Amino acid sequence: MGKIFYILGKSSTGKDTIYKRILEEEKLNLKDIILYTTRPIRDGEEDGKSYHFVDEKGYEEIKKTGDIIEERAYETMHGLWRYFTVKDSQIDLEKNDYLVIGVIDSFIAMKKYFGDDIVIPIYIEVDDGLRLQRALNREKKPENRRFKEMCRRFLADSEDFSEDKIKAAGIEKRFENIDLHKCIREVKEYILKNR
Repeated sequence: MGKIFYILGKSSTGKDTIYKRILEEEKLNLKDIILYTTRPIRDGEEDGKSYHFVDEKGYEEIKKTGDIIEERAYETMHGLWRYFTVKDSQIDLEKNDYLVIGVIDSFIAMKKYFGDDIVIPIYIEVDDGLRLQRALNREKKPENRRFKEMCRRFLADSEDFSEDKIKAAGIEKRFENIDLHKCIREVKEYILKNR
């Protein structure tokens, strides 16, 4: 039976970079699971690559089948946007191991659906001061400049990833991302050990 390795952690811990590098590792041969969303497609995105894009009616049809594993909804200035994982043909645990990135609530839902022995957490952490500095450096770039959103995410992370929630989710092992290359090496070793 395959495993689902689930990368999670607060914002600006380097999760996205670690996720991309681990997914590129041919030796690990991990597959990704592409989420579904009701938000509009953005320039440069491709349906079935970035996300599977559906409208609200498409979401409702999938929900009726009972194949939604986990879902999140966000009220945005453009309306309600949903993100959700579907048990579809892309997930075959008889043949593959997977790498997923997300938030603690979706990790818990995935564990509930597939089981504790299948969904393995990879919790990435960085000292809050360094994390805030990394976020600030990223937002200083002319193409970003979303300081209000940066602050909102930083504060929300304190609640979303409280020690109580981490413990309740069954997350014990942590990977500190001070040195990116060292952290990636440790994550790769952990995946190989837990296959």
